[in-house]
Amino acid sequence: MEKISTHKKNDKREGVFDLVKLMSKAEKRNFKLYSTRLGSNEGAKFLLLFDCLDAMEQYDEAKVLALCPSISKQQLPNLKAHLYRQILISLRMLGAQHSISLEIREQIDFVKILFDKGLYGEAQKMLEKAEKRAKEHEMLSAILDIVELKRQLKVLSYSSEMTQAADITAKAASVISEHLSNIASLSRLAVQCYALHQNLGFARSQKDIDRLNSYFIPKIEAFEGKEMNFTERFYYYQAKAWYYYICHKTGLSYRYALKWVAHFNANPEMKEVMYDSYMRGYSQVLDGMFLMHKYSAFNRTLEEFMHESQSVGQLNDNAQMISQGILFTGQLNKCLMAGTYKDGLWIAKNIDSYLKRYGDRLTLHEKMPLYFKVASLYFGDGNYTKCIENLSYIIAVKDHNIRRDLQCYARMLNLMALYDAGLDFNIDYQIRSVYSFIVKMKDMTEMKSEIFSFFKSIGSVNAIDLKKEFKNLYERLKPYENHPYERRTFYYLDLLSWLESKITGRSLGEIVRSRFEASQERENNKRHNNA
Repeated sequence: MEKISTHKKNDKREGVFDLVKLMSKAEKRNFKLYSTRLGSNEGAKFLLLFDCLDAMEQYDEAKVLALCPSISKQQLPNLKAHLYRQILISLRMLGAQHSISLEIREQIDFVKILFDKGLYGEAQKMLEKAEKRAKEHEMLSAILDIVELKRQLKVLSYSSEMTQAADITAKAASVISEHLSNIASLSRLAVQCYALHQNLGFARSQKDIDRLNSYFIPKIEAFEGKEMNFTERFYYYQAKAWYYYICHKTGLSYRYALKWVAHFNANPEMKEVMYDSYMRGYSQVLDGMFLMHKYSAFNRTLEEFMHESQSVGQLNDNAQMISQGILFTGQLNKCLMAGTYKDGLWIAKNIDSYLKRYGDRLTLHEKMPLYFKVASLYFGDGNYTKCIENLSYIIAVKDHNIRRDLQCYARMLNLMALYDAGLDFNIDYQIRSVYSFIVKMKDMTEMKSEIFSFFKSIGSVNAIDLKKEFKNLYERLKPYENHPYERRTFYYLDLLSWLESKITGRSLGEIVRSRFEASQERENNKRHNNA
């Protein structure tokens, strides 16, 4: 599987090379047409440079100079900058045909050109069209520019309505500024909650929740009961969903994630403008269903998202990358819920291809959960070598402020995999190492202490008493399932099923599948009785 990429600070990244490599065939074809539209541009040096970069797998300046002898070393920096700009212009021209935001911005630029030429009537007509489109898609920053252009046009018309128009324009600008201020506050709140989870995971104690409450509640209460536009309402739902998620209030988080997605479905014109936010709302809904073990609803929602990704996910390469990541996570979670580990191994191969394609563009926050889920799949299937291999990519991450929760639980799962694989010749060292790391991360809890005490003593237990010790640990851990904070360990590790497999001698897959089938039967009976 593709390793997690952690570029060093002194790694030299070539922006123009990365841009060329990310262009689709259609974009490259369009660029060639754009660049050769004038006969004098044929054979231009920047086109030679483009072809050279396009043919390379990795950027090599010496190779560029060798393949393009007409380009001197002194010319290369300016030529790269020129090529970069020409590609962006070409992509913008192509994107304006498919992107609402680019289309509106293009119209505003045209209005400015007409304005500078003194064609105020034509500018006014185009401005009205741009304003209508911008309002439909709630592009407030564009509307603010349009309001200012309208004011300038009214001033130049020298009409009797000039003063009245100036007042109306000022009021419109004030309303838009207030909306922008609200959006800035709510989006900051949502982003900070999301960032907190990405760094730490779920709340570890009441102290964590008290700190979050003291910051979050006064800020969100300022918006309770207020009239909001689409974007404000979206960030309000997003902030609430993430706040409740961190606080272990999965049901409430799920409820606001549903509102988040329904908000877009009620305003379908906004899906294209904010496609990433729309798809991540689906991701949050799916994650909530996974944590609450709502398999049937999860399955239906995953099918819905697969359908949505066929349209929204095809908007551009970035949308495709996001939608594929959400689909892979959903498919992995589906297998983990049902215990169909072997059936899900094909997903791991597809994820490997996905990481190879998008590895340089995905963040560690996006890669690490995929590695952990794949490792959990292999652990369930009994392929401990592949499990350990995937966990090694998380354990190798040097920045311990990134997904501390996953870094801790990856080490714990690694310890379990080493034990099950019989690679316990240095288990004492492994236990001390993992214990020290978790203490360092300030994440040692009562439940984790129980687990480490068990592993420390297991080496001195007679084989005949081993089953009894597993049973004792099971009984000690079982009450933590409903503990307000300790239960978060079960979000990551299916410890009770693992212990049950040790007690009964059945495989982990058998245990999870039998439990899953029993829950499905109960659900079916409940539906039948309610019918």
